[in-house]
Amino acid sequence: MSRIFTRIDNFTRSEFWFADGNIVVVSGHSAFKVHRGQLERHSEVFKDLFSIPQPAIQDLYDGCPWVELYDAPADILFLFTALYDGLYFKKPNAQNFLAVAAVLRLSTKYLIEHLRQRCLIHLGLDWPSTLEGWDLREKDAVDDAGRYSPRDTCPHPILVINLAKELDLSHLLPAAFYDLSRYGPRRIVSGTPNPALSCSPPPDSSSSESQTLYLDRDELRMILIGREAGQRFLSSFIEAELNSRSIAADCTNRQHDEGRACRDSSYYVMLNVLRAVGGITHGRDADPLFTLIQTVEMLSRTDFTDGVRRCGLKICGACKTDLAECVGRARQHVWNLIPEWFGLTACISPNILDMS
Repeated sequence: MSRIFTRIDNFTRSEFWFADGNIVVVSGHSAFKVHRGQLERHSEVFKDLFSIPQPAIQDLYDGCPWVELYDAPADILFLFTALYDGLYFKKPNAQNFLAVAAVLRLSTKYLIEHLRQRCLIHLGLDWPSTLEGWDLREKDAVDDAGRYSPRDTCPHPILVINLAKELDLSHLLPAAFYDLSRYGPRRIVSGTPNPALSCSPPPDSSSSESQTLYLDRDELRMILIGREAGQRFLSSFIEAELNSRSIAADCTNRQHDEGRACRDSSYYVMLNVLRAVGGITHGRDADPLFTLIQTVEMLSRTDFTDGVRRCGLKICGACKTDLAECVGRARQHVWNLIPEWFGLTACISPNILDMS
């Protein structure tokens, strides 16, 4: 026997309300009329849940049995969208994070492995564990006009740090901590708006969620200590590799005033790196990886001036190659040191530590 559960009018029917659906999923004030077979096909948890013997007299929603889940309605909406329509993203976009986080959270809980793996792959592109992956991610953050805007393509790092802690995804933390450390201290401390609140709760319900998400005290300390470590590394690199840099063994300018043109070029590069570290390059002055790659790019620029005309540096090919190789090694070294700088080595598995 069954009886119609008249309180269905108290719930909002979601966009997933199929006329031929045979199970109603209720979450908060939202109801989803979907297909039991679709959920069972992808999730052993749902299969087991629906197999629980039901009482002889059942309450029905719209003529269907119902089950209540205690997950956020917005998360369930994202999960059902992924199950029915797929989880596809045309290009990197920070707005994808809400969907990815929701689907990852519930696909982990309900053992929907194919969606979980797709989410992990997506997050791995935004928060990579290799230097090559980081460079690709940074390239995607530059638009056609040359404007660098990482928050258009990737979510705020605090959101990722919170998700990584919630789901034990420690391999995402080094890239997220490094990304956040590039902000000035004031911006690091000020947190980020809570995007979950963009999915507004019903008018008759109250939300205890904070309008702004912050790092906890220990995380804030780790970020600021790591930021300082990155700056110290860059200072040491400048002193050891750029200040009074020797010419290459096969320098072609060696016979001209003992390679003065190449030595002067190295000195000029050092001065420009120091200017960038001092904050001239707004928003990227606490980014050792970017500063080092700029060092190499300066070797090929032709927009310098000698006081009369625009020109490039007069460094020879051999010295240019020698310095580029030195910078390449330094960038890889920076990447390898990131977990140590931010005190993350204890929470990251050994195969992730070399970040290579």
